[in-house]
Amino acid sequence: MKIGPRMVLAGLLMSAATAASVHAATADVPTRVKALNALLAEQWQYTLETQPEFATILGDLRYNSRWSDASPAQAQAQYLKNKDFLSRFEAIDTTGFSDDDKLNQQLMVRQLKDALTAHELKIDEMPLDQMGGAHLRLAGFISSIPFDNTKEYDDYLARLKAVPALMDQVIELSRQGMKDGMMPPKYLLEKVVTQIDSIGQPAGMDSVFAEPLKHFPKTVSAADQKRLHDAILAAIDQQVRPAYTKLSQFVAKDYAPHGRTEPGVWQLPNGEAIYRFDVEQMTTTQETPERIHALGLSEVKRIEGEMTVIAKSQGYADLASFRAALKSNPKTHATSREDILNRYRTYIAGMQPELPKLFGLLPKTKVEVVPVEAFREKEAAAAEYQQGTPDGSRPGKVFVNTGDYANRSVLTIESTAYHEGIPGHHMQISIAQTLPELPPFRQQAGYTAYIEGWALYAERLGKDIGFYKDPLSDYGRLSDELLRADRLVLDTGVHYKHWTRQQMVDFFHQHSSEDEPDVQAETDRYITWPGQALAYKMGQLKILELRERARKELGDKFDIRAFHDEILGGGALPLDVLEARTDAWIASVKAGKAPAHPKS
Repeated sequence: MKIGPRMVLAGLLMSAATAASVHAATADVPTRVKALNALLAEQWQYTLETQPEFATILGDLRYNSRWSDASPAQAQAQYLKNKDFLSRFEAIDTTGFSDDDKLNQQLMVRQLKDALTAHELKIDEMPLDQMGGAHLRLAGFISSIPFDNTKEYDDYLARLKAVPALMDQVIELSRQGMKDGMMPPKYLLEKVVTQIDSIGQPAGMDSVFAEPLKHFPKTVSAADQKRLHDAILAAIDQQVRPAYTKLSQFVAKDYAPHGRTEPGVWQLPNGEAIYRFDVEQMTTTQETPERIHALGLSEVKRIEGEMTVIAKSQGYADLASFRAALKSNPKTHATSREDILNRYRTYIAGMQPELPKLFGLLPKTKVEVVPVEAFREKEAAAAEYQQGTPDGSRPGKVFVNTGDYANRSVLTIESTAYHEGIPGHHMQISIAQTLPELPPFRQQAGYTAYIEGWALYAERLGKDIGFYKDPLSDYGRLSDELLRADRLVLDTGVHYKHWTRQQMVDFFHQHSSEDEPDVQAETDRYITWPGQALAYKMGQLKILELRERARKELGDKFDIRAFHDEILGGGALPLDVLEARTDAWIASVKAGKAPAHPKS
């Protein structure tokens, strides 16, 4: 083609314009970073406003007198708002940004896209289940609310008066789900009715919602104590309990009868797409359910092999006979509620002096071991972690279930103490929420594969540094790890391979040391939370893989403290991002651009 002078001129002009725009983009980096940070701040503010309970947990009490809006209209409004945020974040040109600023933009875009997909798949239309339904969240939330002064009690009173409106929204959203075929299993909804009644029926001071009246602080005057005592009890009996009764009747008569008949989400409309999304969300990988299932089976085989070695060292012919003997051995069970609490406290205290040998970054917030509230004992896990506030005014807490202590095995207490406390959840979360260079959405990031993967890695870390000196305690650690390997098999089994509930229970009986109530509760948990059970082992295996890669690549330059600081120093991350971050760190250390040791 012949090129005329006009085309040459046009080409020159375009080249000049392109060069000018590139120059402008590069020159304008500070302005665009400022725009990104302003938009991140706006999105975070929106999150706090629309999730008042989350704000309260973080110590931001501006919305302490109200609940999140659970209505279908709000779900749609949030969907549209997220669409708007997404288009605005995607419009920001990140050319010339630092790696950290680029990652902030990428992670927010990813978070918003995931929220949009979840709404499009109608996952938010199932607000009631036996693990984390609205009826449980309200009661469990009380321990996160500060009750330090009169205003905070008045805020609580306002929240109690708003419970009927919230329950009406939950019912409306559940009806929408019923209309769209988004239904939890029928048999689990029948359990939800029992839970609702156990929370809603006790009256007056016996109600779980009256707990704050049992310990007024000195800052609340005697007159206010009398006023608040009477007003809160009136709200419980006139608003909260009738709202729970209404919800119970709705679930029992209108909702549960329409529950799905199969345990797997594959029975839902678009069920296979929902499970693929759940797997991707919970593992932050592109692994298929088929591969995860196979990985689970191989991990079960490996761990049971290690457990068999311990069984034989204790004089037993095989693992099965050792398991049976442990169940009837009084030495493996707690002697009192206080015995359980003391064991947790002893293990955490024993790990404390080891931390500087393993980490440069250390938690600033304290951790306490406390018993689970009496009203939650029957449903609560053996132990769970509740984060403290970023400023340390409320410590992190390991809630330990001391109920039915005589039937509670003590074998897994050591591994659970490291998992929930240090160097597990408390260490990771309290460090993340005080990392000064991260925006709040990353300080509070909740990628399950990272968070639970780190905590399971923390159990293993205790072994690496010479803990679990008692072979039975090491057996307990392996029992806990086996449970997480079982989960890979069971979760994919029910939701991908169409297993029945009985198939799940049978596998559990063959491949775990769990007590019967735990087998049943765990099985129901995996049915209720598709994909969540995959996070633990997938995250732990990735962190172990990255540690081995760093050790091999860096040789003499490898320092365990620097590695751990790199893993913890970016807050919770998707596993693919964590891998890229670690590879970049390894390359920097090899090139002499990053310190091989943490700053002291």
